[in-house]
Amino acid sequence: MDRFLSNAVNRIDSKGRVSVPALFRGVLQKRGLGELYALQAIDMDAIDAGGMDLLERYEARLAQDDPFLRSSDDMSFFCHGDGAFLKLDKDGRITVTDFIREHTGITDEIAFVGRGHFFQMWEPGRFHAYREAVRQRLRAAREASA
Repeated sequence: MDRFLSNAVNRIDSKGRVSVPALFRGVLQKRGLGELYALQAIDMDAIDAGGMDLLERYEARLAQDDPFLRSSDDMSFFCHGDGAFLKLDKDGRITVTDFIREHTGITDEIAFVGRGHFFQMWEPGRFHAYREAVRQRLRAAREASA
């Protein structure tokens, strides 16, 4: 499997580290990644994390824009100046930094959520609320199309 699928909640240890779920580590290993590129999601209290392909997707979008537009400058700031690299240790753990905590509200547990080519890190309660909101939107859209 080469996609991030499913979700899991893991506890942060006393040193501020958390184990990336085994299924996600398998994807990272298959991709040869020992370091993650991470961004604070724009429209939700989550961290987007993946390999350099995540950054490359943003850069491909940037390459299509006029570099003199404010939106292009904003996107460059977002993906180049406001991202972070997270190093996996030999046991598949990352350190939960202020970069993660301040944006997400994470304290002692992290919900890891697969998103296909990347994954997200959430405060578990916020993840459950967001998941329910998504399900409600999907049900409403399904009923509207019937």
